[in-house]
Amino acid sequence: MTFGAVLDANVLVPVALADTLLGAAEAGLFRPLWSGRILAEVRSAVLRVRPELAPARVDARLHAMNAAFEDALVTGWEPLVDGIVLGDDPDDRHVVATALRGGAEAVVTSNLSDFPEPAMTGLGLHAVSADDFLLDLADLDSDAMLAVVRRQAAVKTRPPLTVGDVLAALARAGVPRFAAHVRAIVV
Repeated sequence: MTFGAVLDANVLVPVALADTLLGAAEAGLFRPLWSGRILAEVRSAVLRVRPELAPARVDARLHAMNAAFEDALVTGWEPLVDGIVLGDDPDDRHVVATALRGGAEAVVTSNLSDFPEPAMTGLGLHAVSADDFLLDLADLDSDAMLAVVRRQAAVKTRPPLTVGDVLAALARAGVPRFAAHVRAIVV
């Protein structure tokens, strides 16, 4: 069984980044996990940054994610929240509770400071940036990750995208080192 990683809301909001992460999961490189609360945060954030999007379109994407990864939606995490201590900000305890209940090894997030290493290590978890996570996946199977990015470009038709376009979007979405790594492989 592949290792499990909770995808925090902040790495699921940028479409290019979410597509790459989900493509890697689809390729069998890891098992994605999330909770209903994480998806609610994604929905809220997407509608805040892209108010022109119809809520039904965002809902359809989240539904498609759950349908594509039938075992990704973690339930029953709520009782664990009160026993988790992360530091000064308790807002992300639900993410850690999701990781614990889902049997994850990692939390992929853009906010590493919200998941202090001592607290995470004590729970048998670690937090990792999306950039480092994707680089780790590329180290595990560079051919698979290159195929993920190529497929991501190939399925975009409105407007059509090249691999270079996808890599530029990924760099803007917070994974510049991964984008540079893939660009070096492609060239």
